[in-house]
Formats: sequence, structure tokens, C-alpha cells
Amino acid sequence: MVILFWCFWDFLVKGRGTPAPIDPPKELVATGFYRYVRNPMYVGVLLILAGHFLWFGYWNLIIYTAFAFLATHLFVVLYEEPNLRKRFGRAYEDYLNSVPRWMPRFYIF
Repeated sequence: MVILFWCFWDFLVKGRGTPAPIDPPKELVATGFYRYVRNPMYVGVLLILAGHFLWFGYWNLIIYTAFAFLATHLFVVLYEEPNLRKRFGRAYEDYLNSVPRWMPRFYIF
């Protein structure tokens, strides 16, 4: 939950908007958790769903999580990323090339 609130705060302060489509950020947010992964709020929600499976042990929860991931992935690839390309242009293209969509890259050195 902390990740979600932190990301929302970054949208408000650094992006000068919200995650809601009626008031999207005016600036591209590429700091905080967004410097490690392009979709930290979605990743956070999916981790919560996977955590419910681990906590309760119900297999239907992991199946639900898999479908939620698939739906989220399709939404991001087919709707969100094309719209962000239009809004932020080259800055977003550079961001796409340097930050992974789902799995953060952590380097030891």
C-alpha cells in the first residue's frame, strides 16, 4: 500500500496531476518508484493479489491474479503506452528504452 500512496503522491507533486484520466499528469513522472519500473502501482496491486494467494492458499486467487495481470498488460500495451507516446513524445520513448515495464532491474554494481 505504501508504494501506491507514494506513486500517487509523485503524480500529484512531480506530475502535477493524478492517475485518473480526468486529471492526468502534465509532466512525465520518471523518479521515485518510476525509475525502476514503468508501472509501479499496477505491480503493487498485482503483488497484493499474489500475496493473498500465499496467505490464504486458495488456488483460485493465483488464477485470478494471472487474469488480472493479463488484463492489466493488455490495457498498458494497447491503450496506456500509445497515449503516453502521443502526450510526451521523445521523453516517453527515452523512458521506455531505459525503464522496464514490469520487472525492475537491480544491479549490484
